[in-house]
Amino acid sequence: MQAAVSNKAKIAKRVIEVLDYFDFDHPTATVMDIVRRYDRPQSSTSELLSTLVDLGLLYKDLATRSYTLTPRAAMLGSTTQPDFVRDGRLGSLVDKLATQTSLSVGVFGMVGLEAQIFCWHNGEPPLKASTEKGIYGGMQESLSESAVGWLLLSTVEKQRRDGMIRRLNAEASEDKQFCFPEMVETVERARDCGHVHGKMGFGSIADVCAVLVKGPGMARPMALGIVYEPGENTDIEAMTALLQDAVASCVEQPETSDAEMLHHARAA
Repeated sequence: MQAAVSNKAKIAKRVIEVLDYFDFDHPTATVMDIVRRYDRPQSSTSELLSTLVDLGLLYKDLATRSYTLTPRAAMLGSTTQPDFVRDGRLGSLVDKLATQTSLSVGVFGMVGLEAQIFCWHNGEPPLKASTEKGIYGGMQESLSESAVGWLLLSTVEKQRRDGMIRRLNAEASEDKQFCFPEMVETVERARDCGHVHGKMGFGSIADVCAVLVKGPGMARPMALGIVYEPGENTDIEAMTALLQDAVASCVEQPETSDAEMLHHARAA
């Protein structure tokens, strides 16, 4: 019974990995692309991709033997998300910031005691990392290991937050343990400011400047960050202002009003 449950969990994880693979830099994928990224067996990966085609989540190009996401994959679960996520404004904002700054841009969320990259767009050149696979969507790291983690922690009610920080320290390896009062002060400072700048984490020595993403219909805040290599001549205040303005414009309602939409509907 335990083996069956464990196998189902592995399958679920591998399905999400496949969906995570597709991003701005990887609009298509082959079986071997997935195999190399996640170190998976080729035979089972091929079978999984075929199943996702049958489920309507992937298209397969018979000529190139490559796969792309279907609209169903993009819309799956979107109806329950805030408008600016559902209509693609947040994803478009990530792409726009990466193009404007030539730097890497990511959206980050909190999953338990981990910070996770929800969306990632590499800059030019791509961000350096400790592995040749680089940084990509879906990666997770302890909340205590990155500045975006501190910012996300700051959104938690204080009593629960202090308990989370203690647990993070207790579960950290010896080389990653930290001074509890200093971490509490760091997170409190992030809460007061609503933004952070510091280490990126996720296997990179880069730094990140990040602000909270909060808007109507959001159950939990996210963070939007611009990532840059250490030593670059970066104006943190200007970058923070850029992010804050970008988030504010993103979460606002679209310019088309309800009255205009009703007018168009009646005309149709």
